[in-house]
Amino acid sequence: MYNVLNKINGPEDVKKLSLEELNELAEDIREGLFHRLTKIGGHFGPNFGIVETEIAMHYVFDSPKDKFVFDVSHQSYPHKMLTGRKLGYIDDAHFKEDSGYTNPEESEHDLFNVGHTSTSISLATGLAKARDLLGKKENVIALIGDGSLSGGEALEGLNVAGSELNSNLIIVVNDNQQSISETHGGIYKNLKELRDAKGNADNNMFNAMGLDYIYEENGNDIEAMIRVFEKVKDIDHPIVVHINTLKGKGYQKAIEDKENWHWVLPFDKETGKTTVSFDGSEDYTSIAREYIMNKAKEDKAFMVITPNMPASVGLSQKDREALGMQFVDVGIAEEQAVAMAAGAAKQGTKPLVVTNTTFMQRCYDQISHDVCINNSPVTILLNYTSFDGLTDVTHLGIFGLSAFSNIPNLVVLCPSSKEELVSMLSWSVDQKEHPVMIMLPGNKVTSRNADASYDAIHTFKVEQEGEKVAILALGDFYQRGEKLAQKMKETFHVQPTLINPRFASGMDIKLLEQLKENHELIITLEDGILDGGFGQKIASYYGDSNIKVKNYGLQKHFYDRYDPEELLKQEKMDTQSILEYIKSVL
Repeated sequence: MYNVLNKINGPEDVKKLSLEELNELAEDIREGLFHRLTKIGGHFGPNFGIVETEIAMHYVFDSPKDKFVFDVSHQSYPHKMLTGRKLGYIDDAHFKEDSGYTNPEESEHDLFNVGHTSTSISLATGLAKARDLLGKKENVIALIGDGSLSGGEALEGLNVAGSELNSNLIIVVNDNQQSISETHGGIYKNLKELRDAKGNADNNMFNAMGLDYIYEENGNDIEAMIRVFEKVKDIDHPIVVHINTLKGKGYQKAIEDKENWHWVLPFDKETGKTTVSFDGSEDYTSIAREYIMNKAKEDKAFMVITPNMPASVGLSQKDREALGMQFVDVGIAEEQAVAMAAGAAKQGTKPLVVTNTTFMQRCYDQISHDVCINNSPVTILLNYTSFDGLTDVTHLGIFGLSAFSNIPNLVVLCPSSKEELVSMLSWSVDQKEHPVMIMLPGNKVTSRNADASYDAIHTFKVEQEGEKVAILALGDFYQRGEKLAQKMKETFHVQPTLINPRFASGMDIKLLEQLKENHELIITLEDGILDGGFGQKIASYYGDSNIKVKNYGLQKHFYDRYDPEELLKQEKMDTQSILEYIKSVL
């Protein structure tokens, strides 16, 4: 096993191999992918489908002199194995040394720490323009695929590459006819035209943008890919290399079910079943899905819009088909999703936009300008808002609260129980007065009575009356607030006031004033960064009073692949550390 891969310590070793050995190397790489992914999970389909292409890239080009830019970089695992990092795949002890994305801290062969879509072409245009300005000579290669062409930045990059550059830029479009779920948009209709015509269709969007173009049908054939790369190497103008590949190649289950094999938990290779056990209890994602499916049946004005993230609320292909016209997937295009929702709301429908928090960062302006200035009653439901959800530096959800809760007119709701999530969704979708964002909890589902209406904007809910200390625990940190309140009573024999703020976008001034009467200390707990967050608003309000305020949240920092509970201790946000602080004050 790994007979050829074991000889590879860098790209220079790839160039020494015969074609037969290169094909053996592809088999070794897939075995290495299996070894890592069956044990710790990760992006499966994108990497299995790009093996031959990346071997050919390193055979023909000269990284790191020639610059490789990976879009999303969830298809960079073979590249990593060819650039001195194979142990991260074939040796369990080295798994943690290798991130799931390109990372300049790992290797000079990785230019950018990238985990979001549609960025590669724009980054590559910058590399190419700077190369020309500095009088350098090298190839700049951008690899983009998995539905990323529908992202606005990718089209902006193509537009500039085709009009403003007159030098070497090679854009490899990995066309596997799939995004995370199925592809959507006219771009992919044109890609199909080009595939069907073997690259000779009259209608060619790349030519229309001023780009040269070449097509290779056999993207999973190393010899064919070497030929096409040798043809475009050192080219003196921008060109698109459109390649046809099979997502998940090398594992039939992944080929047959591309959506569910895009990213996987650890699994058994023989059966394809996950080896991670679940306790069978419900989760907030499935609760959101159930609300969506029921609401769609009873209200034909309700619609769901997603930028290729139906999985963020658990909508399977069968669910999407059942929703019919009430479901729209705009492809990887968050700006389109939110602006479309604003238009739909204006027309009288009830739009719900669903995706992951980290991806909504691309859409700040549409939320602010298209939705909130117009006070459009759009509901945005975000998943993976939690510090213990996605922990890769490129996918953190901890910036969402501070980023969005300061936009005027936007009501940001943070449910703390199953009942609150459902009631907030029901109220938000049906009301016509406010744009609303709801942060899906990331912790274990709990049950507690919830209000049916949230018309009294920014009214907090006192769940437990107390004295001396008030604990304001927001969203999925409410349960931590409950635990803190209980421990505080046991330790100090003082019952604190426990408050469920519910709203992250404003303050309950009336309640904050009442707390001055018999409280000395306010504790705020939030699942996000402190800077610009919920707690700082509270601290600012009490700034000219005698009440002390202590904010607990995360630092404005790009945390990466951390242990969530260890991070809490590190930031002194665990219950014991907070109790010690309270003791020092009281």
